[in-house]
Amino acid sequence: MDLDRQFDLQARACERLGSPLYAALCRSMIDDIRDGGPCARVLTGYEQSELAAAVPLRLLAAVHALALSGAAPELAACYPSAGGKSEPGSEPLVWKAFREVVDTREEWIRDWLTRPPQTNEVGRSVPLLAGLLAAVDATPLPIRLLELGSSAGLNLRADHFRWRAGDIAWGPEGSPVTVPDAWQGPVPGWLAEAVRRHPSVTVVERRGCDPTPLDPASPRDALALRSYVWPDQVERFARLDGALRVAARVPAEVSRIGAADFLAGIEPIPGVLTVVWHSVMWQYVPKPEWAAVSAELDRLAATTGPGSGFAHIAFEPQDTSDDRHGFRLTARIGTQPPIVLARAKPHGVPAFLYSGDQPEPAPS
Repeated sequence: MDLDRQFDLQARACERLGSPLYAALCRSMIDDIRDGGPCARVLTGYEQSELAAAVPLRLLAAVHALALSGAAPELAACYPSAGGKSEPGSEPLVWKAFREVVDTREEWIRDWLTRPPQTNEVGRSVPLLAGLLAAVDATPLPIRLLELGSSAGLNLRADHFRWRAGDIAWGPEGSPVTVPDAWQGPVPGWLAEAVRRHPSVTVVERRGCDPTPLDPASPRDALALRSYVWPDQVERFARLDGALRVAARVPAEVSRIGAADFLAGIEPIPGVLTVVWHSVMWQYVPKPEWAAVSAELDRLAATTGPGSGFAHIAFEPQDTSDDRHGFRLTARIGTQPPIVLARAKPHGVPAFLYSGDQPEPAPS
């Protein structure tokens, strides 16, 4: 897909998801690319990249990292994430500072562009935890939590986060990660009942996989995580910083391995509920590998017995170019077919029920 179209789609997504700053920058970059400016030069070789490569997000994150690290002070003054201010009408000044960074740090940015996106969005823990509670309600056993595309493994610690919706809340009080207004509209009845029956869960193992995992204890990797958060969305920064604090005290293992090979080494454990989950990652997995992942998931589902359990929880888009109706949260519990539990905005909050889906399910 040509770059004009990619940046236009990204601008529209940023508008819908509450980042006017990035929407304006994406539109300025479209003009700069057409005019052969610094953005066109730094993106040489990416002119016909696939949409799943997320080239606009890579470029935005590269420049954001420079602002966060102190290497681009004029731009940092325009980014709330770096202690600056972003006000209506300041878009030309922001663009001038942004373009200057691209023009003067081309080599550094081109190196950054070779790395895959690393979002590890903490807000996506809200739909994932809803799926986890559905699985635990159906199979009340200690949990082995396995994540595909873990990045830094922050959401492997999601049971240490807290979300609220009206008078319903789940997760430890005093958690460094608190997500208010986690649900838009009423919380599904099945979830409210699961929250009542399971005020906490027991996780006995936390493991994940990623082709290029990040270490949350590494300042360099933490910068990469922060750079992919949009600079005018400070609530997302607060969740990420809280999740990094949780990661410092709750261990989890993330292996440098593909999803199919990772699952091939997993066998059921008696007395344990094995949960495989992932969020907004399958667009980055080649189709042949995803076919192998699906076969492994089928194998694990078939092992479900009276002494052990299995669930596959996915929070993924149906179509990466259209998120108007949110991304779907699906759950496959044991040998049952997958069901749609809910939907959520691409960053995970708020979650909601969508009238176009089947009537509210009752996992059992």
